[in-house]
Amino acid sequence: MTSVTLAPYTSDQRDALCALAVGPEQERFSSQPRLLLENPQDGIDVHLIYVDATLVGMFRIDRDFSREHPQVPSGAYGLRSMIIDQRHQGRGIGTAMIRALPAYMAQRYPQATQIYLTVNLRNPGARRSYLNGGFTDTGEHYLGGDAGPQHILRMNL
Repeated sequence: MTSVTLAPYTSDQRDALCALAVGPEQERFSSQPRLLLENPQDGIDVHLIYVDATLVGMFRIDRDFSREHPQVPSGAYGLRSMIIDQRHQGRGIGTAMIRALPAYMAQRYPQATQIYLTVNLRNPGARRSYLNGGFTDTGEHYLGGDAGPQHILRMNL
């Protein structure tokens, strides 16, 4: 199993993070890291994924996921834009990141008791990683996604 380290984003990592990319077929689901950094959003924090000392990906934590997703409880935390660089995909890093997330959330966001995410119905590989990592499907769908309907998943922390 792949071992990962999660860490908050700092501006000195900007160039390394901007050098990461997903393949063109994945852009519709997650965007590119550099675009996410160019358009920061209030209440959404950027975090990094490392394997050994190598930066391999990123994710964002939304501290009020319910503002855009009324199906989730008010004030719920959300996982957004989990990206693994295309050169590092297929090695179990996504699943390992999800398995490391509860301990990381307890350290960084101790008030969070659950975390939610949405994953496109046309992205079964990502959905499988989230479920293998410990998320459960709520059975509900978010219909406001730019790339179409999305499953809503939840994990107790």
